[in-house]
Amino acid sequence: MCAAILSLQILSASAQMTIRMGEDSPLRKLQIAEMAITNLYVDSVNEDKLVEDGIRGMIEKLDPHSTYLTAKEVKEANEPLQGNFEGIGVQFNMVEDTLLVIQTVSNGPSERVGILAGDRIVSVNDTAIAGVKMSKEEIMKRLRGPKGTIAMLGVVRRGIQDQLTFKVIRDKIPVHTIDAAYMVRPKVGYIRIGNFGATTHDEFCESMKKLQKEGMQSLILDLQENGGGYLHAAVQIAEEFLQQNDLVVYTEGRRIQRSEYKAKGGGLFTKGKVIVLVDSYTASAAEIVSGAIQDHDRGIVVGRRTFGKGLVQRPIDLPDGSMIRLTVAHYYTPSGRCIQKPYEKGNKKDYSEDMLHRLKSGELMSADSVHFADSLKYYTLKKHRVVYGGGGIMPDEFVPLDTTRYTRFHRELAAKSVIIDANLHYVDQHRKSLQQEYQTFEAYRERFEVPQSVIDDIMAEAEKKNIKPKDEAERLSTLPYLRLQLKALIARDLWGMNEYYYIMGKTNDALTKALSLL
Repeated sequence: MCAAILSLQILSASAQMTIRMGEDSPLRKLQIAEMAITNLYVDSVNEDKLVEDGIRGMIEKLDPHSTYLTAKEVKEANEPLQGNFEGIGVQFNMVEDTLLVIQTVSNGPSERVGILAGDRIVSVNDTAIAGVKMSKEEIMKRLRGPKGTIAMLGVVRRGIQDQLTFKVIRDKIPVHTIDAAYMVRPKVGYIRIGNFGATTHDEFCESMKKLQKEGMQSLILDLQENGGGYLHAAVQIAEEFLQQNDLVVYTEGRRIQRSEYKAKGGGLFTKGKVIVLVDSYTASAAEIVSGAIQDHDRGIVVGRRTFGKGLVQRPIDLPDGSMIRLTVAHYYTPSGRCIQKPYEKGNKKDYSEDMLHRLKSGELMSADSVHFADSLKYYTLKKHRVVYGGGGIMPDEFVPLDTTRYTRFHRELAAKSVIIDANLHYVDQHRKSLQQEYQTFEAYRERFEVPQSVIDDIMAEAEKKNIKPKDEAERLSTLPYLRLQLKALIARDLWGMNEYYYIMGKTNDALTKALSLL
C-alpha cells in the first residue's frame, strides 16, 4: 500500500503531491493500522481487499464523483470511450436463451465470413452458449478476445437445415459515439451524440461534411441523455462552432492552476444556426459544449436544466491496474459560471436522488419552479443575456417533460422485455419479406404499419406475465406510443440507428420545439 502511494508522481506542473512520513503523519498511522490488522488480527484477512476497502472508505467521504475502480472496472469503463474493443463484430440480443444477431459491424470480422442478421450463434469454440442459461456477460467474454485469435462459431440459420460453422478471426471493433446524423427536414441537419469519446470528433466531422453535402444550413445538436466523457473531445466539438481564440472552458482547483481551452479556429460550422437539445441527464462534457455555445451566443439551448456536473476528475493509476478517479478541479464556462450543483461531502444518496427532487418540485414541468440567487447571475459574452451558474445549464427555451406519454402499463411492458422480445420475434420471422416489400427506408417510413397481430401477441404475453393496465383507458393510451416504438425498433434492425431516431423524433418534444424555432 505504501509503495503504491509513494509511486504517485506529479499531478501537474503546479500541483505536486507532498507526502508526510514523520511519526505523526496520517499516512504513517494508516500504514500501522493496515500492518496490525494483517499480522495480528484473530482471523485471516484478504490484504488486497482490506486496502481496497480502505481506499473506498476515504473516497466515499469526498465529493460524489471521486471514485475507486478495480482493474476490471477500469477496462469496462474505458471501452465505450476509447473507440474500440476486440471481438467478432456483431450486435446481438438474447431471445429464448439464444444469441440472435441483430446487425453485423460493417466490414467487420463476422460480416467478412458471411454471418448475417437473423443468424443464431449457438456455440463458440465447441462450447454451447444456447439453451444452457449462460449469462450475457459470460457470452460476451467468450465472443471477445485479442485481435488475431480465432472464434469457431456454430450458427443456426432460418431456412437452412444443418448447423453452419464459421471461422471468425477477431479484430478491433469500432465503438461509435454518435447515435444518429441525418437531415431532419430540408436545410436542417440533426446530430445526436451519445457520449464524448476518443473518436467523437472524427465521427462528428464526418457526419457534418455528409450533411453539408446534403444542403444543411442549420444544425440541431442533440445532447439529451449524454452523460459526458472526455473533456478534450468536448473541446474539439465546441471548436467547430466558435471563432479562433474563443474560450471554450477553463478549469481551476485548490492545487491545480487555471487552465484555459480556446478554439483554434477554422471550425466546420461557424456561421449557420445552431440549436442544442439538453435534458436533466445532459452532464459533464456535454454541459461544456452547451455552455460554450450559449455563453458565446453562438446558438440557443432548448430543453430542461442539465445535470450540473462541473467537477474534473484526474485518473491516478495504481500498480495493479486499478485506478482512483479523483476530483481535482472545477470547470467553468466562458462567462465564468461554475455549473456544479450543490452537494454535501459524503452524502451521495441525496445527490443521486436529485432527479426525483426535481420531479417532485415541479421543475421538470415548469421553468418557473427554478430559482437562482442573484449572486449566480452571469451574462453571455456578445448579447449580454442573463444566464445562471450554480447548478447546470438552464436552457434558453424550456420544454416541459411529458409524463402522459409513458403509461405505467408501457413502463412494465418495457421493463419485463415484452416489447423488445416481440420486436425481435417479428423481425426474425419477417426480415426477408420486409426487405423485399420496403427496399428503401423512405418507402418503409411512409407505408409500414405495425400489424395488429404483433400488438395482440404483446397483450397475450403481458397477460401471461401478469402485466395489466389499470383500465381500458390506460391500455388505449399506451397503443400510439407502443406502435411508434415498434416501428422504430423494426427500422433499426433493418437499417440502423439513424432510421430509429428519425421515427422516434416524433416523440422528441425538444426536437419539435427546435424545428419550430428554426
